Amino acid sequence: MSDLSNTGVAPETRLKRRLLYACKCLPPYFWQRMTRPSSKGRVHLIIAVADHFEPSSIGGAGYAPRDEQARRVETWCAEYPRNFEQLVDSEGRHFVHTYFYPAEQYDRGLVQQMAELCHSGWGELEIHLHHGLPHPDTSENTRSQLVAFRDVLAREHGCLSYEPGDSTPKYAFVHGNFTLANCAGGFACGVDDEMQILAETGCYVDMTYPTSAFHPAQIAKLNSIYECALPLTDRAPQRHGQNLQAGRPVSVLPLMVQGPWGLDFDLGARNGFGRIEHSALTGMKPPTLDRLHLWKRAAVTVTGRPDWLFIKLDAHGMYPQDTDTVLRGAMQQFLRELVDGAHERQEILHFVSAREMTNIIFAACDGREGDPGAYRDYRYRMGREAERASSAAPELAVKE
Repeated sequence: MSDLSNTGVAPETRLKRRLLYACKCLPPYFWQRMTRPSSKGRVHLIIAVADHFEPSSIGGAGYAPRDEQARRVETWCAEYPRNFEQLVDSEGRHFVHTYFYPAEQYDRGLVQQMAELCHSGWGELEIHLHHGLPHPDTSENTRSQLVAFRDVLAREHGCLSYEPGDSTPKYAFVHGNFTLANCAGGFACGVDDEMQILAETGCYVDMTYPTSAFHPAQIAKLNSIYECALPLTDRAPQRHGQNLQAGRPVSVLPLMVQGPWGLDFDLGARNGFGRIEHSALTGMKPPTLDRLHLWKRAAVTVTGRPDWLFIKLDAHGMYPQDTDTVLRGAMQQFLRELVDGAHERQEILHFVSAREMTNIIFAACDGREGDPGAYRDYRYRMGREAERASSAAPELAVKE
């Protein structure tokens, strides 16, 4: 993944980048803080981890050797069920990751190992793509990569989801370079109509945002679940959008689901400085209940359903500097504290995949009420579940 780190960047360039980022993010953030009410009373926390899962990562340019990638995946698959077996949500469901595997790094053996982990109930596989480096990509090549990887995930590995009556696999997506639909002026993408390509190839949700701090691909729309308001053939149509609303069915796909973004002014812990909270789980920023407070305060909801809070977190489980945090002690401790204190904090916990989170969003938009956990398979269902859904009861059908 290209994070456009500040290493080797001239000071004036770093300053310009930070100022541009601040100009995008601060006005909408402070406006939200003034106008967006915080949830009160009992709330449902619907929590998903969008894991940019890259076994090849070495934290910079290049790729880890194949045997090192295999060792990482084997370790993850062996440890994850053991480490999180006892940590369940209010429905008795395990905490899971959604593994967005990079299409351009497809390895049949490694993907099959992850697919078997997912088939055992420990997450789901979806699509992740880095492209446009060192040269801009083309629409034709982007479409070809997405379709090829979509089909191999679905037909060889039994992953991805379907709508009842439709044999085309459907998928969730993250852009590996954050530069979705060429939103960084041509850098690390090059495909203006990427959102249209995603829509035409079966993508129903994008979970790219927010970007890493000070990344030039960050957009001004924050803490939102929305439809793109601009034509999908335009460059970066996700820059503007209509927030989803309870009782108003979704009409434009893929919809955009953002993770929490905010400012952390815990000065005592930051040596006199605040920091940007962009919902990433890293070695430097492990999950804590203090961060949970910030995620809740962002109030990412479907308008009209303030008691259903959607918390989409970001991780890079295979980054060597982050693996220990998200696989072992820090995450285990956070989840224990999260589960043990949920009743006192008036929280009902729902650990979900990206697909399940999106299904719950669709249900909210269709006016469904009650327990959001009942809508995990509302519209997009895994494999055989989709076949059975062709004759399902009408109460789980999507309103047209």
